[in-house]
Amino acid sequence: MAPFRYARVLLKLSGEALMGDAGYGIDPKVVDFLADEIKVAHDAGIEVAIVVGGGNIFRGVAASTAGMDRAQGDYIGMLATVMNALALQDSLEAHGVFTRVMSAIEMQAIAEPYIRRRAIRHLEKGRIVIFAAGTNNPYFTTDTTAALRALEIHAECIMKATKVDGVYDADPKTHPGARKFDELTYIEVLNLGLKVMDSTAISLAMDNDLPIIVFNIEQSGNIAAALRGEPVGTIVRGGAS
Repeated sequence: MAPFRYARVLLKLSGEALMGDAGYGIDPKVVDFLADEIKVAHDAGIEVAIVVGGGNIFRGVAASTAGMDRAQGDYIGMLATVMNALALQDSLEAHGVFTRVMSAIEMQAIAEPYIRRRAIRHLEKGRIVIFAAGTNNPYFTTDTTAALRALEIHAECIMKATKVDGVYDADPKTHPGARKFDELTYIEVLNLGLKVMDSTAISLAMDNDLPIIVFNIEQSGNIAAALRGEPVGTIVRGGAS
């Protein structure tokens, strides 16, 4: 079996990844499956940080189109990510993995405030760190949060978890002939308008040469396989291999 290629990674989970087929909210069975997959990487000695979205509960962008103030909607969305982070923490700790939730919005009764050096120290001590509440700034997505936090903690890559096995030139669920990319450059992602992460996150990764691995989180063993560099999805990086 190939050795692991990365020692410290940031896993980006969408809120939708936690709801399974329920259509809304949190599916405990799905969260349990995700915790089991993450534990495999943790038990192998990989330092894992996580950014989780909130789209399974509330989406600020969608609310703003219905008339809600965009900033207010985004703050509600940030609180949704805290709920998801606590659910994931509960499941991880039920699997015996020490976990810390760090929130960009202070709520001391349930989470630690985000402090970069403390987050790094938690990782060094073998704890999984879940970053919640985005960046505490409206108009910034959890994709951008993932890129920012990954750079702050010196992660070696972003692992972008999706429900498909990589990046395609069209939605493979509605376009059977869609072409899958094994590798892309940041510029190709931006120029082709591919929905890997938002443009701010891609630009941050590009400016700092931070690889992004896009893979199917629903396939058991994919986190470990991606960490070993196996071709389980699409990798986005600079032009040089």
